Amino acid sequence: MSIAFEQYAHPWRERFAAALSQVLPAPDTQQASLATAMAYSLGNGGKRIRPLLVYAAGAALNRAPDRTLDHVAAAVECLHAYSLVHDDLPAMDDDDLRRGQPSCHIAFDEATAILAGDALQSLAFDLLTQVPDTTDSTRIALVAELARAAGAQGMVLGQAIDLGAVEKTLELAQLERMHRHKTGALIQASVVMGALVGGATPAQREALAQYADAIGLAFQVQDDILDVTADTGTLGKQQGADSARHKPTYVSLLGLDGARHKSRDLLSQSLDSLETFNDGADALRALAHYIVERNY
Repeated sequence: MSIAFEQYAHPWRERFAAALSQVLPAPDTQQASLATAMAYSLGNGGKRIRPLLVYAAGAALNRAPDRTLDHVAAAVECLHAYSLVHDDLPAMDDDDLRRGQPSCHIAFDEATAILAGDALQSLAFDLLTQVPDTTDSTRIALVAELARAAGAQGMVLGQAIDLGAVEKTLELAQLERMHRHKTGALIQASVVMGALVGGATPAQREALAQYADAIGLAFQVQDDILDVTADTGTLGKQQGADSARHKPTYVSLLGLDGARHKSRDLLSQSLDSLETFNDGADALRALAHYIVERNY
């Protein structure tokens, strides 16, 4: 992990942890397990890449972390946490481990996990309606951006394609389409939503969207590489899970060396997209390097 990345990540993660603690609902006296499962799924670690991207996009537009960006970052992470809870369910990827801890449905039960995921998804949009210190039109734009990224035009479509691709051979273009939706859509939304709050011009938004498209794919390429090269303890989830399920990956299509070359190409594309930005975009640049160089 590079020092350049940590100089941004450490203080922003600390700020985000404090912000996140303020948004979870108080446990209901009759059904405390729901709030407990929500907190468990949100608080069991993770790289916090998506919230960091919200802050970094704001920084690229000279907006320091504030309550507005905190709310947007929390909404994105709630949506991401919901997707992981449901992704781990037996009917989906059937994973017992998440970030080195029992998955939500293992720590609690399947019904509680489903409901916790549902509640986290709803909370994400509720938070966006309450983003402070901004206009109603910006709040609507934020809701629309996250809804597109999360639903049948984005992440959910990608997951459906993924489930349908098990034990099938995909061409590279098909694999990239799947991951642009499943993983990339929410990563792109994180950057675009930070840009919306930061007051980006249309040209700036387009450049940041291109950056996010490249790192969204790079994130998945590196995940596929780590599924082959890292161990379960390092990954925090079962090593070799994709291979065991006969799922198509960048490594299975391109080979390990080819996947690494792909990841470096995507890094170059992401950095090229930031050419018109000044030093304020250095956090985005550091995040791009981290995404392709991380070992977990």
